[in-house]
Amino acid sequence: MSSPLLFIIACLIWGSTFFAITLQLGEVPPAVSVVYRFALASAVLFSWCAVRRHKLLLPWRAQRWLILQGCATFAVSYICTYTSEQYLVSGLVAVLFALMVFWNPILNHFTFGTALSTRTWAAGGVAIGGVTLLFYHSIFGAWNDILSGGNGHFLLGLVLAVCATIASSVGNVLVIKVREQSANVLLTMAWSMMWGSLLVALWVLVSGQHFVMPTTARYWGGLLYLSLLGSVIAFAAYFTLIHRIGSDKAVYIGVVTPVISVLLSIQLEHYRPGPLEWLGMVLCLSSVAWALKPNSSTKTKTR
Repeated sequence: MSSPLLFIIACLIWGSTFFAITLQLGEVPPAVSVVYRFALASAVLFSWCAVRRHKLLLPWRAQRWLILQGCATFAVSYICTYTSEQYLVSGLVAVLFALMVFWNPILNHFTFGTALSTRTWAAGGVAIGGVTLLFYHSIFGAWNDILSGGNGHFLLGLVLAVCATIASSVGNVLVIKVREQSANVLLTMAWSMMWGSLLVALWVLVSGQHFVMPTTARYWGGLLYLSLLGSVIAFAAYFTLIHRIGSDKAVYIGVVTPVISVLLSIQLEHYRPGPLEWLGMVLCLSSVAWALKPNSSTKTKTR
């Protein structure tokens, strides 16, 4: 499958998961929902690999990286994200996740010696500006609430959200290390998600939360969508893209995702964006096109 198609698939799926997550709110603690989501996704991936007669066991040198990836991508990042949204509006969390367009190249620079280009910083700045405009009213409302002596946990939520973005970027870097150990994307995803779900389950027990079995069709529908499409298919496309075009470019999926979410809200929730929101969408998409545009030197070399 071509890289542009993988990029579009991941954007469309993750852009729609915002609505799917709302189907799970209230009935089950958020961390428990994360365990259910990735445990189911992992089981599906292991089953698929078994049907394909793949060797399921991986050596310890590969498992070390998979444990780290599961901890960063599927445990720390999701726990911090879900917890931060108890204190912050989702729009602000989305803006903070746009910081990954900076975290990824910085981590790649220190890990692999990748150069930090001017276009990387410029496109990242445009992306964050676009997402900020997209959620300007939500952010402004949250800021006014703080100034009027509102939620005192705002700072905690802010720190958790930033930690989530850093954890996700660390996970992106670890994808490269995992691929050095095994080229089987689906099998390494299965192990990584399994380790992540086990770590989150441990967190649930340590924090005194309880595993609640959902009873509504609404919850199960959201869980199946998030596990099969939002986890298995979207992450498979995303991790493949990281291997092909690098995490610095693949991370721009997270810039397009809020745009897709807003467009879906227009259709499903009768949301009516104003001029600032439309400008934000244009800037988001422009930053992606700019970041993914091949360098002129690369074009010359391939002629």
